[in-house]
Amino acid sequence: MSTSPHTVDVGGSTPYRIHVGTDLLDDGALLASTLRGRHALIVSDAHVTPLYADRVEAALQTARPELRIARHVIPVGEAYKTLDNFGAVIDALAALGATRDACVFALGGGVVGDLAGFAAACWMRGIDVVQLPTTLLAMVDSSVGGKTAVDIPQGKNLVGAFHPPRAVIADTTSLRTLPPRELRAGLAEVIKYGAIIDADFLHWLAAHCDALLAGDAAALAEAIARSCTHKAAITERDPFEHGERALLNFGHTFGHAIEAEQGYADGLNHGEAVAVGMLLAARLSAALGMASIGDAESLRSLLDGFGLPTEIPPGLDPEALLARMQLDKKTQASGLRFILWDGPGQARVVADVGPEHVLAALRD
Repeated sequence: MSTSPHTVDVGGSTPYRIHVGTDLLDDGALLASTLRGRHALIVSDAHVTPLYADRVEAALQTARPELRIARHVIPVGEAYKTLDNFGAVIDALAALGATRDACVFALGGGVVGDLAGFAAACWMRGIDVVQLPTTLLAMVDSSVGGKTAVDIPQGKNLVGAFHPPRAVIADTTSLRTLPPRELRAGLAEVIKYGAIIDADFLHWLAAHCDALLAGDAAALAEAIARSCTHKAAITERDPFEHGERALLNFGHTFGHAIEAEQGYADGLNHGEAVAVGMLLAARLSAALGMASIGDAESLRSLLDGFGLPTEIPPGLDPEALLARMQLDKKTQASGLRFILWDGPGQARVVADVGPEHVLAALRD
């Protein structure tokens, strides 16, 4: 596996490039090449800011000495992806005097990327955002595709906008400071791409499990690039989730319900909830006669190998989880809609799934 930088181009009406490689947060020329104006706001959280914000600001300032740069720091965690913190980013843009050619640099994980991207989508009806993901989960999922949002008490990501980034710059060096639990959570989303579209990728992941968990740079870069290539192709064909893009939600309807019922603050994180959700989706597929239970058990074995959870956390009521799913934005007027599979690499949308089948999967 090569350690040279990877690039993935996303086409469509607002094309952009994904860069994957080492030490990219220090590449002032690359960072500055995304700028159209003279204002930049770096949005990060209290954990990532002391690790990388100085480096990003120094690289930008060296490349563009006339640039006016400000920072906005939010607390750490999904519980802070709120309308109040969205408003604080808007206030920071106002204080900077950000013009329509300004740029927001979203430096951090998915919470930062979603929040900063939504603020960029709304300031002056839309300014540039450059995603600088520092977690594996953000590199392979939330930074790509232009989905931005905040949570409200009723559910996750219910308030947001589609706003494609100007660029995605994924510096794999930042993964060295990622706690092992967060690395595994990101690998859940990597596994998802194999589950929905590329069964061979599942075999590759199983073969490289030890290297990925050990943080091997070449293995991680390859996994990120392959994941981004799959997501880029899907989002290019379906930018607003009217069809095929829904496949990316494999495991998410269950997973989001688990997260919402936990209140986002404690329990499973997003990647862990998706891991449980994928297995529940595979079990539901088997119950509906779409795939074999053996396929579900193979998925469980792979998730176990990566140290990911495969059971609903104790204390979560199946009826309450079902109620969360019925509010989920992926639900349609005709009833519950799930992304299920006919086996590895063969996901599809299934509408009008009976609640009794969902409850049976949750209670299994």
